[in-house]
Amino acid sequence: MKFLLALASVALPTAHAAKEVFAHMIVGNVNNFDLADWENDMRLAKESSIDAFVLNVGAGDENNDRSLELAFQAANSQSFKLFFSFDYLGGPAGPWPKDQVIALLEKFGNDPAYFKHDGQRPFVSTFEGPDNAADWTDIKAGSNAFFIPDWSSKSPAEAVTLAGGVADGLFNFDPWPVGPSNVSTDLDKPFLDALGDKLYMMPVSPWFYTNLPKLNKNWLWPGDGLWDTRWNQVMELQPDFVQILTWNDFGESHYIGPVNEKQLGLFTTFEAPVNYVKDLAHDGWRKFLPFYIEQYKTGQAPAEFAEQAAAYYRTAAALACASGGTTGNNPAFGEPQFNPEDLMEDAVFFAALLKSDEGVTVSVSIGGQTQEASFSIAPPSGAGTAGVYRGSVPFGGNTGDVVVTVSRGGETVATAEGGKPISGTCENDVQNWNAVAV
Repeated sequence: MKFLLALASVALPTAHAAKEVFAHMIVGNVNNFDLADWENDMRLAKESSIDAFVLNVGAGDENNDRSLELAFQAANSQSFKLFFSFDYLGGPAGPWPKDQVIALLEKFGNDPAYFKHDGQRPFVSTFEGPDNAADWTDIKAGSNAFFIPDWSSKSPAEAVTLAGGVADGLFNFDPWPVGPSNVSTDLDKPFLDALGDKLYMMPVSPWFYTNLPKLNKNWLWPGDGLWDTRWNQVMELQPDFVQILTWNDFGESHYIGPVNEKQLGLFTTFEAPVNYVKDLAHDGWRKFLPFYIEQYKTGQAPAEFAEQAAAYYRTAAALACASGGTTGNNPAFGEPQFNPEDLMEDAVFFAALLKSDEGVTVSVSIGGQTQEASFSIAPPSGAGTAGVYRGSVPFGGNTGDVVVTVSRGGETVATAEGGKPISGTCENDVQNWNAVAV
């Protein structure tokens, strides 16, 4: 959800607790999961150094009981952590009644798998719900909850004062730039200024595109370069917590978890003109997470890591097919409207996690047509240092399989390949503005 925020002067955050990185998970998407599905996702999250899933739960969802029982069973078997984000907008029954929030926290808040702030207080968040802020005085009194809500529909200065300052901090559900601007820390600074000694949970996301007519959703925000840029901003601001948006929100294309057919029924339910997630894995956006997360937590690059390559790209040129009525930006939020092709490049974006870029070359093959490439962006520590180096090459009218090869001294260091090929056509002749990340 996007809201325009008034900029304020900056108050740099102070260290309050051990830093943690979470991933937002839509429980309503996993109604068909079995225990093995939950365990598989948790294993992948742990391999990516994610500390916990933030379980977005909607009030009145008849599948909540089964899904949550499985989730906590899996988390205990995998030594993984979970906590709730109560969705005050997306549930079948509307905003959460206070007594139902209390009941869920009583049932799960003391579970060994429930994530505790500083090992003691059950961590709790929301998606929206500022009109119910007063409920949290009683909820916190009964549960000892550590409460970091998303009340982004209010300004940070107002949100932090609601119900006498009941929130222990704030989460900002807004990591996407309003095109054609690039993402910046101006999204975060109003929160840092308003929060004072309270804690800030900073959002990071790789992409945004949605086309679900039954929900009146059909827009994109620019995602070129977003993921790695945002992680560099995390290093700059050093927030108390980071929340990745998201693990499995396929309807908005910002998932980093695996594509599981059991979660894709929403494209039929909400009458999407095309299933814009099928065969478009985003696994590549998880590759560098252990590096980024350790760097965020320790303040320095890890001493040891495997050099790797990643790439992402859309699977058809912007003008290869009809736009699908998608707008660049969302006019319903009062944002200026652009043609989507004006906000997205027809390019293969590549990145390499390297100990140094000295002697390194890059080639990008599209359908067997190879282009020599170079890094245009070095890590914040500069060229010749350890970190993520980035660049891009245009499609150049080429179609076919994409292979990115990173070499040093003539020897291959890493490759990124195996994603859906670039094509000159689109399913149902509707442009898919989602990307594949390998």
